[in-house]
This record gives sequence, C-alpha cells and structure tokens, in this order.
Amino acid sequence: MSLIPYDPFRRLTVMRKEFDRLFSDIPIGFENEQNFGGIRVDVHETDNEVVAAFDIPGLEKKEDINIDISDHTLTVSGSINRTNEVKEESMYRRERYVGRFHRAVTLPSAVSHEGVKATYRNGVLEVRMPKQMKDNQKKIDVEFH
Repeated sequence: MSLIPYDPFRRLTVMRKEFDRLFSDIPIGFENEQNFGGIRVDVHETDNEVVAAFDIPGLEKKEDINIDISDHTLTVSGSINRTNEVKEESMYRRERYVGRFHRAVTLPSAVSHEGVKATYRNGVLEVRMPKQMKDNQKKIDVEFH
C-alpha cells in the first residue's frame, strides 16, 4: 500500500480550475455592467499639456459621454447603446459591451480647466489638457498680529 501525501488545498485548486473554465468566455475587463472597468487608457505629458487617450468603441453621440476634471483626477463616464441590436432570443454570442462605464485616472501634473479639448475618432477618445503654469501660483500674504 502506497501513501499519498495529504494536500489540504487540493479541493480549492480543483474548484479554481472549474471557475476558470466556467468564466473563460467572459472578456477581461467586462466583468460588471454597472462599473465597466475595461476601458484602456494611455496617459502622457508634453512640455505644455497632459494627453489621455481612452479606447471606448461603440459611442454613437456626444451626449453619451461625460468628462470631469477635479484636483489631479480625470474621470470619463457614460453609456454605450447599440441601436441596431439583434433580439435577445436570436443572439448566439454576445461579447460587445453595452451599458454604463466609468474610469478615473490620476494625472501626472496639475492641469488647467481652461482650454481642455476632447475629440472622439475611430473609437478613441482623446483628451488634451493644458498644464497649469507655475507662474499662475499666487503667494498668500500672512497677517501677523
């Protein structure tokens, strides 16, 4: 009779493999329709501006997207609606995202709210934000009594 070493995590490993197999058809980043975390973004800065490029395919009109800048955070949110969709009972496979999305990105530099430009072309939203110039800082006078 041979002895088999006891592995207390064997059942967990089997269960994890089953979960991986079960959810293998879900694209990465599309886990939750309420908080679409799959928006990919590239952020870079030049001497004068910070540029963020978001991959958001499927937007049909500019009212479907909101862009907010506060402190050092750029927030992009909105919804993707497909107008020419197939009926649910006729659908064989659905991988394209439909619903609300939200993504917040910390910016590498302070930006000015004036002169921000956003363009959407070929499924890519590009937001160009001018940097705040250091000479815009105001010195506060302290009153001593």
